[in-house]
Amino acid sequence: MAIRDDETIRQHWRCFVACGLMVLSPFQYGIDFGLIGGLQAMPGFLMIYGHKAPNTTIGWNISTVRQQLITSLMTLGAFVSSATAGLVAAKLGRKACLWLACLGCVVSNVVMMTTTNINALYVGRLLNGLANGYFMTFSQLFIQESSPAKYRGLFLSAFQFCTSFGTLIGTIVDWATAARPDRSAYLIPLGLIYIIPLFLTIGLFFIPESPRWLILRGELDEGRKSLKWLRPTGARIDIEIAAIKAAIDNEREMGSQVGILDMFKKPVDRRRTILAVCGVTLQAATGSMFIISYKAYFFTMARVANPFAMGCVLSAIGLFAIVINSLIVVRYGRRRVLLMGGLSICGILQLIVAIVYDKNPGATATGQVLVALSCLYMMSYNGMVATYAWLSGGELPSQRLRSYTFGLAAAVAFFAAWLTTFTAPYFINPDSLNWGPRYGYIWFPSSIVAAVWVYFFLPEVQGRTLEEIDEMFEEKLPARKFRKYKCVRKIPTDEKPETQHED
Repeated sequence: MAIRDDETIRQHWRCFVACGLMVLSPFQYGIDFGLIGGLQAMPGFLMIYGHKAPNTTIGWNISTVRQQLITSLMTLGAFVSSATAGLVAAKLGRKACLWLACLGCVVSNVVMMTTTNINALYVGRLLNGLANGYFMTFSQLFIQESSPAKYRGLFLSAFQFCTSFGTLIGTIVDWATAARPDRSAYLIPLGLIYIIPLFLTIGLFFIPESPRWLILRGELDEGRKSLKWLRPTGARIDIEIAAIKAAIDNEREMGSQVGILDMFKKPVDRRRTILAVCGVTLQAATGSMFIISYKAYFFTMARVANPFAMGCVLSAIGLFAIVINSLIVVRYGRRRVLLMGGLSICGILQLIVAIVYDKNPGATATGQVLVALSCLYMMSYNGMVATYAWLSGGELPSQRLRSYTFGLAAAVAFFAAWLTTFTAPYFINPDSLNWGPRYGYIWFPSSIVAAVWVYFFLPEVQGRTLEEIDEMFEEKLPARKFRKYKCVRKIPTDEKPETQHED
């Protein structure tokens, strides 16, 4: 159920602590992306895994295949672990899966730091991806299932903030160590990967399991204890528990089995699954993974001055956009409008970058324009696309199938990210097509198609409880009618959800 409008953040401090711990997971994911792209532009790393290339600005390069595998194996591993999340979640809770992620992260990093063999490095990257898939999937599930509707958008905005903040920290550390002439240039950044698993492993002992997961498994007393911890002192948790249980029971009546195929058997579940999968995958349509993963290498090969410093600027601008989003847009913005606007702007900026570079490649002025447009791109992507894409994937699945559906949505998103990171080197590496920024020609049409899809198919559920969302889907409402629909199931007067439901 929704919380009362007069309940403050201070009263919900325990829920904020629990969800605050969860957002360390995307911070870990962001650090990895911030680090790995920069390593591929470090002479200290390339002396071991690359080859001499006198025609490049740093005198070193890395083969296209190695570049593909080093970056994309992480997203491939995340795809595999997210795809199996539903099966694992049937037996293990959100906390247990996050503990497994912490263990996998540490093991993978030991492999990466102790080897100089490229095949062992590949294994470490794959293991790291398996861990990151669990981090991103189960932390978001916990937030979606534990946070009040009033603050769910804020928590998911914080989730994206920590992803970008982690990327910024990784980029800064790369910048600080890039000039080192030996292995320490990349070993120091990799050492950061141990920090978050340590904090998360300890912190998880002090917060409860997801109440909705416990109730779904029939552990009503444990679910009550969990919700009592997460809600303000004196909150009427029995009302919320009754609503959660009623929604789960109602979904079970519509389809008693809970399995992978149940995501597609019933028309309502099929619709919700498709929307969740496509919603999360929207971020891939902008080509963001190409810029996030390869920004230092991309700027280096495009002959931009101070490529590591410019990578830091790019990450900082993206972080600033998320702060603005948290302070203003989450409260007043319309998600559908923001997604359509963000996707359109990102596509247009990719097109302009490609045209500018195509007309005058390698010039100093071109490099300056490239950095400026890339900063505008990151502001648009982080401020209007990334947060709401993940939010859609978490809010729209049915309750009894949430682990399966969100796991599938995350898996498809990671697969799209893998596809981008795997193919990008063919386009930007001087040893292959050497398109450089011309790669933007591909991402303009995909961004526009994604914006059109949002307009016609993605419903607006801002400020709605998960139980209200269930009701609207059961009524088979078209996407355009979600915003103004008045839920008819009885809600106690002191537990009314927010009356403002933006489109």
